[in-house]
Amino acid sequence: MKKILTLVLVSALGGMLTLGAYKMFIEEEKTLMADSIKEQPSLIPTTVSHTANKLYETPDFTLAAENTVNAVVHVKNVTISTGQMSFDDLFFGRRPQRAQLGTGSGVIITPDGYIITNNHVIDKSQELTVTLNNNKTYEAVVVGTDPKTDIALLKIEADEELPVVTFGDSDTAKIGEWVLAVGNPFSLTSTVTAGIISAKARDLSGNASQSFIQTDAAVNPGNSGGALVNTNGELIGINTAITSQTGSYVGYSFAVPSNIARKVVNDIIEFGNVQNGILGVLGGALNSKSAKTLDIEDTQGFYIDSVTEDSGAEKAGLKKGDIIKKVDNMQISKFADLTGHLKTKSPGDIVNVEYSRNGELNVVPVTLVRNSTAVLPLVGMIKNAKPEDLKKYKAKNGVKIVQLDSNAQIANYWKQNGVDEGSIITKINGIKITNVDEAIKAVKNKSSNEPLVLELINSNGEKESHYFR
Repeated sequence: MKKILTLVLVSALGGMLTLGAYKMFIEEEKTLMADSIKEQPSLIPTTVSHTANKLYETPDFTLAAENTVNAVVHVKNVTISTGQMSFDDLFFGRRPQRAQLGTGSGVIITPDGYIITNNHVIDKSQELTVTLNNNKTYEAVVVGTDPKTDIALLKIEADEELPVVTFGDSDTAKIGEWVLAVGNPFSLTSTVTAGIISAKARDLSGNASQSFIQTDAAVNPGNSGGALVNTNGELIGINTAITSQTGSYVGYSFAVPSNIARKVVNDIIEFGNVQNGILGVLGGALNSKSAKTLDIEDTQGFYIDSVTEDSGAEKAGLKKGDIIKKVDNMQISKFADLTGHLKTKSPGDIVNVEYSRNGELNVVPVTLVRNSTAVLPLVGMIKNAKPEDLKKYKAKNGVKIVQLDSNAQIANYWKQNGVDEGSIITKINGIKITNVDEAIKAVKNKSSNEPLVLELINSNGEKESHYFR
């Protein structure tokens, strides 16, 4: 009996020792493992949630708006137009005139009152006023204009230092970047709209003379001349145009890049006009169709069809058939890319041109020169004549015809009269011509009912006069 009790006692004691060991070592380990499993999922969603919030965080435009609205002004332009004549007007010999009010926007760029706007906003103005965001109104004068870029510079004399918008670098602006358009649409002052940059180097003319920044920020009549700014409030464009069948915003708006606008106003202030620097190449942008026509494999870049005599391109060794790939490390995929970048440069500036010749890439520095060529209506391409050109035809002054008009009928007319490449135009409407600028100015200043009279020396050395109506 004693043996049985001893056995039961030993068994019970062994069970108690086993249970205590289980509680102390094994069960505690399981609790630690369970705690670690519970903590792990609680960390993962927190991290994922934090990342998702950053990805879809709404940009803050308040600082950019605050830095811009007070420096964007309301421009009012009064022009005088001739109205429809009544019987009484005709009987008494009167010319009915009426004042017409046009409005737009402008951007203050210096504290002493220089304001940049569009040329079409102030064109033909008889009376020009500028109203600030604090409702003060000042008379404005036109310092200078550049119709080619549609940029104009105004000046007001304010009684205080004015707020300004600082220039940004439009070349570094990227497609997809947020922007604000600030202006006065429909005479609603200090209006801010937001959008993104939809495209760059956009040409609306069809002849690559423009290089707009395209945005989807809402721009309407009255916004012209206003500011396009980035999220830092830096000026990257001057709002200029919309494309619309209704005349109002439908999703696309266009701005002159700030680098072009800044160059234009600096030239106007320093020289009184715009100093354009040119490469001296003619040609066009490549695509599949043009590459097939030219029998080349390359479909991207600017194909050089001809190089202008005495230009920087000629002196740098560029030739017909070369394909310009980059200028100053800026990719050239269309003509507007090239013209847009060159519009920010001046004669004497040096640009690095990367070009492809026979499949090999080369880089060469090219010094830009002042444009000495132009297209003269009813004639063709003309350029400044060299002393030897004038000496050949015994002329004291004139410009040289370097290429006749592409219109076959016009070209045939000149050739039938002995006028060909190399002939010298000496006078236009009785005005002595010594350079290309004078030739273009003489044609531009001709009244609409006045005939165009060209005096020239043909390729046979004969002096002739030609009348065109």
